[in-house]
Amino acid sequence: MKKERTIRLSCERARAFPIEKALAKLGHFPTKTNDKEAWFLSPFRSEIQASFKVSKKLNRWYDHGEGKGGNVIDLICLITESTVSETLKFIAEDQDSFSFQQQPVIKTEKDKGLQILYARPLQHYSLLKYVAERSISIATVAMYCYEVRYLHKGRSYFAIGLKNNSNGWELRNKYYKNSSSPKDITQIKNGNKKLIITEGMFDLLSILDSTKNLESEYDFLVLNSTAFLNKAMKVIDDYHQIDLYLDNDRNGKATTEKLITHSDNCLDKSSLYEGYKDMNEWLIFNAKNGFGQGVRDVFLLPQKQTRFTPGGRKEKKK
Repeated sequence: MKKERTIRLSCERARAFPIEKALAKLGHFPTKTNDKEAWFLSPFRSEIQASFKVSKKLNRWYDHGEGKGGNVIDLICLITESTVSETLKFIAEDQDSFSFQQQPVIKTEKDKGLQILYARPLQHYSLLKYVAERSISIATVAMYCYEVRYLHKGRSYFAIGLKNNSNGWELRNKYYKNSSSPKDITQIKNGNKKLIITEGMFDLLSILDSTKNLESEYDFLVLNSTAFLNKAMKVIDDYHQIDLYLDNDRNGKATTEKLITHSDNCLDKSSLYEGYKDMNEWLIFNAKNGFGQGVRDVFLLPQKQTRFTPGGRKEKKK
């Protein structure tokens, strides 16, 4: 009975931990803030307009894109995919530097946004371990990504980085996803007339790791956010075949349909990982269950004869 009371009190104390400081510890910073609230790019998906709100008075968060919210413990559990006890330890790690008392936000002209310090070949142990957890080989990731160190408000962070067309960075590690400005699509040109499109960097890396030497046949395009759909449409007009590996959710399906409507050269490949959110989730499942070679064989099968109409109906090419 005494043990249960201790756990309850610990949770009550942890709920007073400022959400803004917890997000900062995980590498997320507000795009705008005032005395009452702060707005963030959602830590759960890529976006260019902040839809994630934090009430400073209530110390509660609400994600307008997902339609859900909660307290700081709920948030950390969701972002880090940890248990409540692991989250309590996470909050307690930096009690000296993270006060449980909310402090006023003071803006000065010297305040700067996220600053990239440098990018180098991937070598940090935690990032290498994270790549392995995503069931992707280090060699594949090293071809297109870097270890990026960046600074925000005096604190240094590191992540796997993929550069976009505007020299900004998409940043990922085990605990968060972030990006530097400016945001943009990432187009990798290999001089081919066939193109592979994915939503995120790990989906592209999953495809590249499953089938070798795709660079000799395809160019690659990572949307980094479906908000860049119009940019993608301008790019695909130059290609004879566009293979779409977008997410198996409502947003991914809608984006796929828009691209297919725009160009008859688009092929929906999402049936390959039907039942999974995206390519990487499918790859992780197969790797864990010992289907590695089978995964590679799927991508070697000829699939040029089939394309998908916006309604999802298969249609044979004449």
